[in-house]
This record gives sequence, structure tokens and C-alpha cells, in this order.
Amino acid sequence: MSRFDLREVCVERAGHRIIDHVTATIAPGRCTALVGPSGAGKTTLLRLFNRLDDPDSGTVLLDGAALETLDVLALRRRVGLVGQRPVLVTASVREELRVGAPQLTDDEALELLKRVGLAPEFHDRPTEGLSGGEGQRVCLARTLAVGPDVLLLDEPTSALDPEAAAAVEDTLCGLLGGGLTAILVSHSAAQVRRMADDALVLRKGRLVESGPVAGVRYVSAGGAD
Repeated sequence: MSRFDLREVCVERAGHRIIDHVTATIAPGRCTALVGPSGAGKTTLLRLFNRLDDPDSGTVLLDGAALETLDVLALRRRVGLVGQRPVLVTASVREELRVGAPQLTDDEALELLKRVGLAPEFHDRPTEGLSGGEGQRVCLARTLAVGPDVLLLDEPTSALDPEAAAAVEDTLCGLLGGGLTAILVSHSAAQVRRMADDALVLRKGRLVESGPVAGVRYVSAGGAD
């Protein structure tokens, strides 16, 4: 189980401070939600955890090691990202699951599909024609194929219809709690309450509240919706 620590982290863009001296811990083996109003800095903060962005000052540590001291490709294998929309890069599900894990056996691929709630016959399906929910679950299986310690979930159901969103959320809930550390960005307070253990509340780039979800006023008041 992996732990992140942020120490006085700042990010600036065009002279504007997007993240403002944030110090926090992402607890290992738990799901932590980043919540707050639009423009609070949630996605910017999320992008720091696998170095899609770097802080202008301060430090982000993974299990005690500063991220800039780690090989970035190795880091991104440990810290997998599931974005808002499914992005499939090959012609078939079989190939898609092996993008980062070319050694993946058929049995391992079938087990991954089972984990994300897809039937075995999807292994031989073309990626063209998959529904949004099916594509998102294939992307999730592709991420899991490399054995990440951490999942970054950036509004993972926001681009899906309600039925597909519910199915993907159920899949994610089934994966959490099994040793994976997860960091979730969501505008839905209800989703945060269903999925997350802890929450960090951002406002104008500052951390204004944190703790277990049940005790965070911003979430309990529905402020993430």
C-alpha cells in the first residue's frame, strides 16, 4: 500500500497561484476524494501525483521518496490514471490490455476483464463500437494490467450515461479496499460518499478542510454536487 505526502506544495500558472501551500497526506489503502468548487485546483493537484504536472515549490513524496527522484515511467506504472473519457489506442480489446503489459497471458487478460465486470467474449472484440461504459472498463482493465499501487480517478463516470456510470462506479467500488490507494476527483457529493474514505476540500487552491468523509462538512452538505 502506497502513501503520498504533500509538503507546502504550490503551483502557479501565468502568475496565478492554482495550488497554494497545500500540506496533506493521502493515506495508504484508502480512497481520498479531492473536492471543492469548480476552479479550486482539484485536477491540477491530481496531476501532480504521476508528474503530469510538477509543483513550482514544495514537495510531493511517494512512500517517503520525492517524486522528482523517481523514474517517471516507473512512477506512472505504479500510479495509474483513469480519466473522464475512455481513450482506446488499439484496434482490439486483446491488444488494448497489452499496451503496458505485452507479456499478459490470455488467462490473465480474462481475469482482468472479470475484475472490471466484462464477459470473457470481450477479449476478442474490436474496440470500435464499444459503448462508453464498456470502453471505460476496458481502460480500467488496461490500467490494472500493469499492477499499479495507486489509481488516480479523474471524474471517471462524468462522461457516461447514468446506467453506464453506475456500472463503472460499482466496478471501482469493488476494486477499492483491496490494498489499492485511490485518489478521486468528483463533483458529485453522492459519489464521494459512496466511494471515498477521506476527503480533502480545496477552495481557490487552498486546503480548507480534510478528514474522513463522514465528518467533512463540505461533502455532507452536498457541496461537491
